[in-house]
Amino acid sequence: MSRSRTAILAALALVAGASGTALAVVPGSSGIAAIPCTVDYKVQNQWDSGFTTNVTITNNSAAKTSWSLKWSYAGNQRVTNGWNAKVTQSGTAVTAANESYNGALATGGSVSFGFQGSYSGSNALPTAFTLDGVACNVDNGSGTPTDPGTPTDPGTPTDPGTPTDPGTPSGKVDNPFVGAKGYVNPEWSAHAAAEPGGSKVANQSTAVWLDRIAAINGVNGGMGLRAHLDEAVKQKGSGQLVIQLVIYDLPGRDCAALASNGELGPTEIDKYKSQYIDPIASILSDSKYAGLRIATVIEPDSLPNLVTNAGGTAGSTDACATMKANGNYEKGVSYALDKLGAISNVYNYIDAGHHAWLGWDSNFDPTVQEFYKVATTNGASVNDVTGFIVNTANYGATTEPYVKITDSVNGQTVRQSKWIDWNWYVDEQSFAQALRTKLVSVGFNSGLGMLVDTSRNGWGGSARPTAAGPTTSVDAYVDGGRIDRRIHAGNWCNQSGAGLGERPRSAPATGIDAYVWVKPPGESDGASSAIANDEGKGFDRMCDPTYGGNARNGNNPSGALPNSPLAGKWFSAQFQQLLQNAYPPVS
Repeated sequence: MSRSRTAILAALALVAGASGTALAVVPGSSGIAAIPCTVDYKVQNQWDSGFTTNVTITNNSAAKTSWSLKWSYAGNQRVTNGWNAKVTQSGTAVTAANESYNGALATGGSVSFGFQGSYSGSNALPTAFTLDGVACNVDNGSGTPTDPGTPTDPGTPTDPGTPTDPGTPSGKVDNPFVGAKGYVNPEWSAHAAAEPGGSKVANQSTAVWLDRIAAINGVNGGMGLRAHLDEAVKQKGSGQLVIQLVIYDLPGRDCAALASNGELGPTEIDKYKSQYIDPIASILSDSKYAGLRIATVIEPDSLPNLVTNAGGTAGSTDACATMKANGNYEKGVSYALDKLGAISNVYNYIDAGHHAWLGWDSNFDPTVQEFYKVATTNGASVNDVTGFIVNTANYGATTEPYVKITDSVNGQTVRQSKWIDWNWYVDEQSFAQALRTKLVSVGFNSGLGMLVDTSRNGWGGSARPTAAGPTTSVDAYVDGGRIDRRIHAGNWCNQSGAGLGERPRSAPATGIDAYVWVKPPGESDGASSAIANDEGKGFDRMCDPTYGGNARNGNNPSGALPNSPLAGKWFSAQFQQLLQNAYPPVS
């Protein structure tokens, strides 16, 4: 169970009376000063010799451009590493100072940071804090919890195990997919059933994409959000049901891929909040939907793009650099987490790219820090995050049965192959599990769950390998044995040869909440040639089958199918291919 201490920084103003005597202003008098700030110190995970802690500061005094929080330990606790703050220690005294990106603290604003520490004996909570020299008076009422002792399964800092209290916010289940059937989108189901053989999969659960403001009320006579939720209530009956919604309309959306650009310009963060997130939150808060479990996928591709495509590297774009500079991806995701996470039956899953995007050391750790930053600033907290999703609308294999990252061929590690290219992961599940462990270690709740989008990563059919590749060279071994048959792992648009993957199901592996079909099979990734439209979607050459590639895919052919429509539109030829190459096969 997490342990917390809420500190009230309560400095009472002294007012000089007519006689010159200093008078303490007491509660209830008209001149009482506002409580300067609050500090919430929570031990989130604790084991025999260590712990991780999250600290949230809320500023109720004048706006700050920098801050410094200090406290002392009564025991032998030692801070070993921190994040989102410069945390230093001298003896028992600890100081946490802002980083360059989170020094600004508005009146009423909050900022969070975390750290990992060691101890022996008792890990007593601090009893006093100062913020910029202002003393803290600790609330010794409800803010003083009982010590829960040692968790039944404390795990380790890198493998937290399964603690008795997974950190799930009150009123929410640990895994919303367990014991619940999935919502079948009638619109997608009708498309699938109309295809030859499609009725065999038309009853599968797929996500509803809210990819523009108009989608909230329905586009061209189609179902809007309320219509889907009303249908979900009908499908639920007396049992449990989970409906998946993709939140996808950030300002300057998808800065590294033109095919899925959005309607909002880079600076339209206020419009995103007031005309997109706020109406969605209002609908989801309706009591008639309180019995549903609502799983949201938060803004595919957004935060990973800030890590890999905004810093002057070979794959960087000016659009991503703009979004990193103005902070609107971060502000938008934080706002969505805060507003939607406050609803008791909503479960937020942040998009986390895929293994062939973020699996290198240079990308993995910075991405984790970016996720924690966004989940603990601008009003959001880690309690607003149920988990993360990998492989959204992508094609990476869930597991590679014949190629393991630990394999070697003639003394060469498979990491030296052209396909793996020194990545630490060969498939989505191993990447998701490792990412989960790292996220928990930096301060996310220990009950964090991962989703894997398996809608189009089956890679069945006659081209699917049935054994490891030849050992004549490391490249022959990897290329002959990998089930992901793409030309390059950076290819992402309407991939030729792909097939339906694992059918949606809950708790398929350790740390994985569910396999899900977030990208509805048969809906295009983007147009193979320029098509005029009013949705802000551009033409990306990665969707053109004649394209020879770019730096992000090693200058390889795109591998895209021909004659594809705009992103999100029904692509019959693709659906037929996915059905034919399904693995497990469709029966």
